[in-house]
Amino acid sequence: MRLLDGKSLLVTGGTGSFGQRLVETVLGLARPERLVIYSRDELKQFEMAKRFPPDRFPSLRFFIGDVRDLSRLSRAMEGIDYVVHAAALKQVPTAEYNPFEAIKTNIIGAQNVIEAALDNRVRRVMALSTDKACNPINLYGATKLCSDKLFVAANSYAGRRDTRFGVVRYGNVLGSRGSILPLFLELRPTGRLPVTHPEMTRFWITLDQGVRFVMEALGRLDGGEILVPKIPSMRILDLARAIAPDCEIDYVGIRPGEKLHEKLISPDDARLTIEMPDFYVIRPQFAFWSGSNWTEGRGVDPDFEYASNTNTRWLGTVELRRLVERVMGVQLDPQEEAELAASGR
Repeated sequence: MRLLDGKSLLVTGGTGSFGQRLVETVLGLARPERLVIYSRDELKQFEMAKRFPPDRFPSLRFFIGDVRDLSRLSRAMEGIDYVVHAAALKQVPTAEYNPFEAIKTNIIGAQNVIEAALDNRVRRVMALSTDKACNPINLYGATKLCSDKLFVAANSYAGRRDTRFGVVRYGNVLGSRGSILPLFLELRPTGRLPVTHPEMTRFWITLDQGVRFVMEALGRLDGGEILVPKIPSMRILDLARAIAPDCEIDYVGIRPGEKLHEKLISPDDARLTIEMPDFYVIRPQFAFWSGSNWTEGRGVDPDFEYASNTNTRWLGTVELRRLVERVMGVQLDPQEEAELAASGR
């Protein structure tokens, strides 16, 4: 976080779950000259400003704007050193029903971020991606794959500028707005929880882990890398049992555009992948890419893939339950946890 001392950071989608946690973390650990929240929802900005009042956080700025608007983005990036691009339309069913709206935000918006960053000579830009961008089968994943490709290729257009672009790709964020965890907590009193498929698995990461990984990546970026953290998997059914072990489970079927399991690295990317102690680096295919920041890494097996169902790290029901309590700030029945632990589930 110290690389932000005396510098300026802009966060697109800054009023979202990730953006708010990033801002909270940066303000607690660094002393930025300016921290700009760029988003299109004035109510969310108003509510966020109450959490971070100007008299206590004078570096904070709120900028109404949409990533679809290049001129507004360019104005917001004047004098900015670092950008974290978190703005996206990310609900899979919404993207399936409103495809071009997702394209305008997730693809055209990504290119606008790139253009504005180049024109304003921003030093580093880190874009947030998703496991759904790896071998995508839904429109959201396809738009994020396009976005990833744009940010990787943008390094070829920087010319003599010091601007560098990178991507961070990870799985589901525990407790983020619109995710399954708040839904399960909401439905718990009804005695019934909907689960798509008994074998469905997902990668899992907390907001704090995501924020710290993004900031580490921003500080180490060579330019053009896709960085993937080593994170645990969990079964959706285990999450339901962890939150509400006495609830009946309704199997509702996999929604349009959903996978049974997710991947963060496909076998096709294996030959470009470097393994670090806590994460992977997918190298860009640039002749000029030196990899000087990743010399301690080693290549992975040619047939390697990083998938949620074959992961070596798993979250069990008791560990999931404790994570839910910590992340969501709720207190679940201790007797239920004791029964889960005794059952070995």
